[in-house]
This record gives sequence, C-alpha cells and structure tokens, in this order.
Amino acid sequence: MPDLIFKTKEAKYRAVVRDVVERHKTGQPILVGTTSITQSEMLSDMLTKAGVPHNVLNAKHHEKEAEIVANAGQYGMVTIATNMAGRGTDISLGEGVAELGGLHILGTERHESRRIDNQLRGRSGRQGDNGSSQFFLSLEDDLMRIFGADNIAGMMDKLGMEEDEPIEHSLITKSIERAQKKVENHNFNIRKYILEYDDVMNQQREVLYGQRRLILNNQSLRETILHMVDNLIINSMNQYADEKLYPEEWNYEGLLKHLEIYFLEPGMLTVEQMEEYGRAELQDHLIDIAHKEYEKREFLFGEANMRELEKAIMLKVVDSKWMEHLDAMDMLKEGIGLRAYGQKNPLVEYKFEAYDMFENMKQAITDETIMYLYRIQINVDTIAEEEPVDHLADAKTHHEDVLEPQNVD
Repeated sequence: MPDLIFKTKEAKYRAVVRDVVERHKTGQPILVGTTSITQSEMLSDMLTKAGVPHNVLNAKHHEKEAEIVANAGQYGMVTIATNMAGRGTDISLGEGVAELGGLHILGTERHESRRIDNQLRGRSGRQGDNGSSQFFLSLEDDLMRIFGADNIAGMMDKLGMEEDEPIEHSLITKSIERAQKKVENHNFNIRKYILEYDDVMNQQREVLYGQRRLILNNQSLRETILHMVDNLIINSMNQYADEKLYPEEWNYEGLLKHLEIYFLEPGMLTVEQMEEYGRAELQDHLIDIAHKEYEKREFLFGEANMRELEKAIMLKVVDSKWMEHLDAMDMLKEGIGLRAYGQKNPLVEYKFEAYDMFENMKQAITDETIMYLYRIQINVDTIAEEEPVDHLADAKTHHEDVLEPQNVD
C-alpha cells in the first residue's frame, strides 16, 4: 500500500494507533515495525491507553524473541518489533486469518536502506499467504527532513490540509525510494573510500608484522643488526659528505657528532684524522670501527646474552615506533580531507604522506635499535666471581644526549 505522510510525528503516531485499533477489532494480526526501542516503548504506551493488548519485541526481551515472532500471525495478535528483530523466524498464519487479509505489516518510519524496509515487508505474504503492508511517515522523520520535506509541507499548507490528514500518492512513495537510493549510494561510497584508506594501513601492517615475525623466529639477529649499522653509516656519509660535493664542503664535524650518538666513543676519532681519508676509505674505516665495537660488546655481554638482548631491544623499539606511527596515521586521516580545498585528491595525498611516514618510522627503528645496542651498559661490580654471570640482569641504559639524536645537527 502507498505510504501515508503526515505533518508531524505526533499526528503520525495517532494515525498508527487508530489503524491498529480498527484492524484489531476485526481480529487481523498486526506487526508494527519501529526503528528504535524508544519508539517501540512509546507506541506500546499509546496502545495500552487505547486498550489494545500486544507484545513488544526488542533487545530487552531477546530470550522470548522467536516465540513472540512465531505467534505474530495468530488471530487478534498485535506485535511491536524493531525492524531488525526476530529475523529468521517463520511467521505462520492462524486459523481464519487468511480470510481477514493475512498478516498486516505497519511500518512507523522509513529506514535509510530500502533493504531493511523490504525485510520488514517480507514478514507478510510468505509462501503465497495473504498479507499487506504500509508505512506511516511524517515530515519530521530523519529521511523526510533531508529529502524534500519542505516542498511537501508547502503543498500541504496550500491545500489547507489538517495535521491529522495524510498525503497518499504513489509518486511520493517513489520519490522516497529515490531518496533512499541516494543515501545507500552515498553510504556505499563512504564505505568504499574508508576501505581504500584502510588498505594503506593494512599494507604497512603486513610489512611491520612480517619484520616482527622475523625477529621472533630468528635465533640470531647479528647479521641483520650489522647490516643496519652499515646502512646507517652509508646514509650518514651521504648526508654529511655527499660525493657530489667537493671534500672542502664536507661536514666532518657534523658527521663525527652524529656517529658519536650511535657507536663512536668520544675521542675515538677526530676531524683531523677523518680528513686524512678519502671518502670510500673513510666509509670503510667507520664500518670497520663499528663492527669491532660490536664484537667488544658481544665479548662483554657473552654471545648468548647478546642474542637475547638484540631480540628484546629490537622488539621493544619496533612495537614502540609502530604505536607512535598508528597515532600519527590517525591524525593524518582526520585532517587529510582538507586537502580537497586545495584542489588535491585527499586519498592520493594520504598515500604519499603515509609512505613517507612509514619510511621515516623504519629509519627511526634502525637508528634507535643501533643506539640502544651500542649504548647499553652493564654493572659487573656486584657480581661475585664464583657465581654464574648474567650480564643482562644488571643491564642499564645511558639517558644522556645519546638518546636524543634529533637534537643534534
């Protein structure tokens, strides 16, 4: 049956109650569909005042849900249910109900999705049974407010229609269905857009978790750590002694301060000594120093302890940096939509920035892991010589400038 549209919600609910009362007098079973528990309870109060016995089905009575829905087609039954309640339960018509027109579905509001409305309507007329359905709407309903309520209200005022007098026309029903389709398409585009954003994070998550699994499964991370050290030195050389520049333009002092954050001990190397090497020789010399310093720490800690320390520190750094990255990505996603005002595609901008942030995170993991492994110190003063040595139990980390490389030029 075509939708009935009223000016106000109050007029709509009064009409719903009148329709239920009239149909109930004939014994025809009625299933009233609502969009919320609050709406169900309000209608229940109104029907109680009107003297109509009924059942209310909502989340508060879920244990009786199947039983209430199954009996909704019996003679004289009035059931109030939220649109989604009781799905999957078959409603069979009672004796003599088919002659009364079968189960009548009364919808009190259109859902944004036609699929939900059709599911409600589908409770009636099952398997060839008789049945009917009709929606009661008002211009104050959410869907009507968004789409065309002003035009309909103006038409009702021009015709001099009273508050309790409804508009009933198939063209209006079709226009509401078109509005629903627009909302569905809009929601679909939102979900699709969100999925594309989530895909970026998912790809990064797979890379990060893959790295984490390698850490957990490897017995030794020694070669991985030394490879990270080599890359750190190569990147530092590119930053402070770019081969495209003349040697006179190289920043030896900046390079020295930078590497002292990680593995060089103060006084181990001077600017004057560095200037005596060619670029390739200096890079090889720094790598050689770094490897020898690492071997010293292995001897000091013990090889088994060093392997455990590598794994513990790397896991801690990876987890910490990943959590920081997740927070940063959330902030990026919240503000990226503003790029549209600059005639830029927010999704493309998001992918570019997300890539840069992920690369920065990986570099931060490398830097911090190296820094901790070279700067962690142990206290052996309290370890008795006759006792087994467990250096990790007394391991501690310097909290000096070495933990703040971002403050160094």
